[in-house]
Amino acid sequence: MKRHIRIILLLTALIILLFAISSTVFAATDTIPVPKVNISLDGSSSPKDYVNDIKILILLTILTLLPSIVIMMTSFTRIIVTFSFLKSALGAQQSIPNQILVGLAIFLTIFIMAPTYNKINENAIKPYLDNKITQEQAMEEGAKPLREFMLKQTRQKDLKLFVDASNVQGDITKDNVPLYVVIPAFAISELKTAFQIGFLLYLPFLVIDIVVSSVLMSMGMFMLPPVMVSLPFKLLLFVMVDGWNLLIKALITSFS
Repeated sequence: MKRHIRIILLLTALIILLFAISSTVFAATDTIPVPKVNISLDGSSSPKDYVNDIKILILLTILTLLPSIVIMMTSFTRIIVTFSFLKSALGAQQSIPNQILVGLAIFLTIFIMAPTYNKINENAIKPYLDNKITQEQAMEEGAKPLREFMLKQTRQKDLKLFVDASNVQGDITKDNVPLYVVIPAFAISELKTAFQIGFLLYLPFLVIDIVVSSVLMSMGMFMLPPVMVSLPFKLLLFVMVDGWNLLIKALITSFS
């Protein structure tokens, strides 16, 4: 009984001590000066200045969509979907971290898209920064290399689908087709191409799975998972043929 009383008194003292420490900490934080943060667009003395400020806000809003732009308007989609099929075909979902594949896909995208980015920089960004062209002209010149890259990888059937669905008036050519028509057509074309590459990736590993399963069944080893036995043979095959080199080479040349 006395032991229980001592434990209760000890817990009570501990709670009182914690309240005392917390009150001291809160009192100390009240004396710490907190800087005021003010985000505003002051100093606009004319309607033109206000319009420029609004353009800055629109630009900051567009930056939030940058990940979607990078994914949907570059080679990233085909690369990352192909890597996903490779993981499934190998049966090594836990062995290959997603962060590694995403990082490799990003740097491959930078490598493949470098010529397009250089054209945008030379034709749009530099002249605009040097005040040689207007903002509208810079956007138009910057969209041309991206449109050319996407149309080169887009199937005519997919492009026709969105051109017909959008009811775009006038004569549509490769130079004036709107980006909101090109981007979804390019995306589904990239998915189809990635699925075709994934099918070809699956074939040799599927043969190994079938052979291993047949051997295990003929030996009566029903309790042993075939995936556990076939995984080393898949890895051995992939390493012997230098699979990463062949896959990356195929992905790079598919955009040329």
